[in-house]
This record gives sequence, structure tokens and C-alpha cells, in this order.
Amino acid sequence: MLYEYTLSAQREDFYSITPQVREAVAKSGITDGIVVVFCPHTTAGIAINENADPDVVHDLLIGLNKAFPDRAEFRHGEGNSAAHLKASAMGSSATIIIAKGKLLLGTWQGIYFAEIDATVSQRCAMPHKTALYKRFCLCAVA
Repeated sequence: MLYEYTLSAQREDFYSITPQVREAVAKSGITDGIVVVFCPHTTAGIAINENADPDVVHDLLIGLNKAFPDRAEFRHGEGNSAAHLKASAMGSSATIIIAKGKLLLGTWQGIYFAEIDATVSQRCAMPHKTALYKRFCLCAVA
């Protein structure tokens, strides 16, 4: 079964999607299996990480920006090559085990959609674009 979710990602950030994934699992009726969360975008990713301390997300963004800085020698015309590098390193999907109808996550773990393109806010500000930059995640439950 495939479930599609839309969210508004206006800036570079990690957005918790754990509630949406739990909803997809509940709707599916699957009690034991897996769920694959997939993001069909080249400048965004899916991550499982700590969800208790918001400073972790802050630190992840700093770390990604330091590991993959924008460089003058990049040639991609949209100016977001660093975001493509971050997305490639992060990955576009995560697989989570379902046991007894629940996501098998650690106590402090959450599932995140990572918008890692700093140019998103610039694109959102353009008058011919919509006010919110829409992204979506697909959850396949089996």
C-alpha cells in the first residue's frame, strides 16, 4: 500500500514526519512487516535521528553545511550543488520495521524529512511561485 503526504518546507530544516508514518502504518492494518519512507527529490532526504532534543537538528544542519559547503567552482546553474551533495550523502529513503502494529524505533528516534536546499526560501520569495514550497513523502507499507 502506498500513502502520499505533503508538507510545506519553506527553509532548510529537518521536519518530523513520524506522525504521518505512524498514520500510514495504522491505516494499512499491517501488524508485522516494514515501511519504506521515500522522498522523490534530489535536494532533500529522509533521516532517522534523535527527536527529544531540538539542538540535535540544529547541530545536524551545522554539520551538513560544514561538511558540504557551497563552492565557487560548482557549475550547476541553480546554485544548489551543496544541497545535492548533502542529499546524496543522506539518502532518499529509510526502512523501518513494524512489529505488533508499531514502528520499531528507539526511545529517542524520530523520522525526519530533511529539506537541505538553502535556496528554497529564495525560490519561495519569487512572486510567480507559490508561497509555500511543497514536498511530499511516500510511505509504502508491506
